Amino acid sequence: MMSRFARAAVLFAALALAGCNASLEDIAPKAEKPLPAALVNKMKAKGMSRGSPIMVRIFKEEAELEVWKQKDNGRYDLVTSYDICKWSGKLGPKFAEGDRQAPEGFYTVRPAQMNPQSSYHLSFNIGYPNSYDRANGRTGSHLMVHGACSSAGCYSMTDEQVEEIYAFARDAFRGGQTAFQVQAFPFRMTPANMARYRDDPNYPFWTMLKEGYDHFEITRVPPKVDVCDRRYVFNSAPQDGYSFEPTLACPPATQPDTLLSAYQTYKSEFDAAFSTALTSAPASARSPSIAGLKEAKLVADWSRRRAAGERVSRLPPSLEPAATPATATAYAPTPAAPPADNRSEPRAQSATAATPAPVEPAAPAEAPAQAAEAPAAPADGPLGVRKRLRQIGNLFGD
Repeated sequence: MMSRFARAAVLFAALALAGCNASLEDIAPKAEKPLPAALVNKMKAKGMSRGSPIMVRIFKEEAELEVWKQKDNGRYDLVTSYDICKWSGKLGPKFAEGDRQAPEGFYTVRPAQMNPQSSYHLSFNIGYPNSYDRANGRTGSHLMVHGACSSAGCYSMTDEQVEEIYAFARDAFRGGQTAFQVQAFPFRMTPANMARYRDDPNYPFWTMLKEGYDHFEITRVPPKVDVCDRRYVFNSAPQDGYSFEPTLACPPATQPDTLLSAYQTYKSEFDAAFSTALTSAPASARSPSIAGLKEAKLVADWSRRRAAGERVSRLPPSLEPAATPATATAYAPTPAAPPADNRSEPRAQSATAATPAPVEPAAPAEAPAQAAEAPAAPADGPLGVRKRLRQIGNLFGD
């Protein structure tokens, strides 16, 4: 076995051969850092191997990113979670390039989307726009999970966090997984939260996402995701001779009987809790949410003019969300035409109409994304700052 002195000598020699511009990272790249022993031991205790498949869940309002792994029995279990250092925009989906919204929905990450040379330490592209986004005319590109704690449309972590998340994905791909799912939600889809946002303009879109959320809660297996009639469908199989086409009507399809039965039981229990939350739960504060495609277009235009050097308001424009009285007495996941998509920027201010902000000279154009992964501004504070403070700061840009 090589001694510590001998290993140091080899490392020194490698650096010397690499030239004066070499660094320790050239010899031990950040993308190859192993998971901490504590996480490896935790996985073993849960019946998971280092190379078993993973899934990622993201919750905007709670500012959390979860990593799940498959156990020996085929079901997934939570390994660990991280506080998101910064995410862009408000609650609600992404509609258009430049709208500064972080996406919501179901996305797929393959090995080619991993970037070990990211200017944001490490990153992976979450796969926006997916077939649902494209079917609904949503635009945008280079939406990442990355390090550097600075977001211009992405989900940004600290460098230490993204090294672990990257390692989870790297090990799963090396273990044989060909793609992993990223589920991005506005909040945890509990009865209380759904009741709290029941009159939000994005509610129809969120109820559609919730069916996939529920399927995972029931089965602890990432749902099979398809798109037809410009909406998501989950764990469905088209009848012989049919297929799912994103912009065409949904074909005749079936779901497993065991899943149908379990889902109906789950939904009945949820409906009862939802009705109770509507009538008895005290009103609680809500985070700001995007007011649909109209607001997304306003922000995208603001981004374009700012990038062109025009004098624009310091903050992006905002619309007051349309407040429609809640009439539902029980949760019903009826598919709705979700709002178009948009691009990301920091977190939430109050959901009331924004007062005009002072005009300032336009800043340089926002970097597009992967290449355009450039940090829009300094990080908004240490990871230990309360999540709520980070949410308030997130709306104001990087």
